[in-house]
Amino acid sequence: MYNRKQNVIKMAHQLFVEKGFHATSIQDILDYSGISKGTFYNYFSSKSELLIGIYKTIYKELEKERTDLLVGHDLSDIEIFMKQMELQLISNKKNKLIALYEEVMASNDIDLKQFIQRSRFRTLHWYYARFIDIFGEEKKPYLLDCAIMFQGLLQHNLQYNRLAFETGEKISQVVRYSVGRLVKMVEEVSESGSQLLEPMYLEKWLPSCNHNNQTFKQQLLHYAVPLRKAITKNLLDEGEQEKYLELLDFIQDELLHGNKPRKFLIESALVSLNSSSFWKKELKQLEGLIEDYIKQLEEVY
Repeated sequence: MYNRKQNVIKMAHQLFVEKGFHATSIQDILDYSGISKGTFYNYFSSKSELLIGIYKTIYKELEKERTDLLVGHDLSDIEIFMKQMELQLISNKKNKLIALYEEVMASNDIDLKQFIQRSRFRTLHWYYARFIDIFGEEKKPYLLDCAIMFQGLLQHNLQYNRLAFETGEKISQVVRYSVGRLVKMVEEVSESGSQLLEPMYLEKWLPSCNHNNQTFKQQLLHYAVPLRKAITKNLLDEGEQEKYLELLDFIQDELLHGNKPRKFLIESALVSLNSSSFWKKELKQLEGLIEDYIKQLEEVY
């Protein structure tokens, strides 16, 4: 069923690119993907929900590719950030997202417009989080302003670069130039202490991005304490104790203090903790809590 639904998403995406979102009828989608009307409405309540499904599929793949680039690298490495940006822009171009976006924003579909607006906030939040990785916590008060300026700078540089070159915009060159200007902006605003918007506005625009909610923190600590005790009680070797306690500390820190918890690192740490049978019960409770929490975050992103 999942594969059939993904096939409908793929076929509809092709039609939307070729004919336009509004010019494509549900019957067009049924004929092109070879499904019945009943099957379509079993997957999607409307054509708008189908388009949202297309966006989510693309964003999910992009998120995976961007995260893969971080493996084994320092999060503050600005070269990795530039590669992530190139991935994002290539994905937008390949999937014709700008054309679809412009058509949606010209429509009267409130649900689609709200989804697009929320997607823009998520992108802004990702910039902000990566800027903290790159430029450090001490510059945090100024990084929302810098994220907003970078978003506009990059967009317009791409637009006019596209107009200037018949062969298409030079993505790598545009990214490197724009990031170079970003570095200067961060230096200037942090040195002058200039701030237009406080980072707290991100929580207002995307309330679910506030991961450090008190309820989850209390639950996490509640399940972590017995696991910590089980590790200390069952392992006599101090080196072994330290190894497992460090894994637990890493998981807690990633969930409570990370700008966006990195699922692949958390899962890797949980697998390492699972290598001992002494605390299976305690670990299972913690895993259940973390799994539910990450599912909630994935719905947001």
